Amino acid sequence: QVQLVESGGGLVQPGGSLRLSCAGSGVSFRLNAMGWYRQGAGKERELVARISGGLITNYADSVKGRFTISRDNVKNTVYLQMNSLKPEDTAVYYCNSAPPLEAAWGQGTQVTVSS
Repeated sequence: QVQLVESGGGLVQPGGSLRLSCAGSGVSFRLNAMGWYRQGAGKERELVARISGGLITNYADSVKGRFTISRDNVKNTVYLQMNSLKPEDTAVYYCNSAPPLEAAWGQGTQVTVSS
């Protein structure tokens, strides 16, 4: 059974930073491409960052240059470093494989960017 647990969200002022973590069990990250997704209020869930098993990264245009995805295959953990945060980054952030496994969606972690 795949379980993904996201953490690290919170309330931050515009221009601030947060680091999200995603710990996985029941799945071997090492061979899988992993992604960070987000869903804002009233919006569709979107992929914002992806990292392949070979550590190739891709980003949505809206976060390019501000967010960095990384992974630790020994710890089975994926990270998302978010800098220069904007109010439009406010959303629930999820991790999952990329493409996602429907049964693997976790609870997500709320990120709120507001002054």
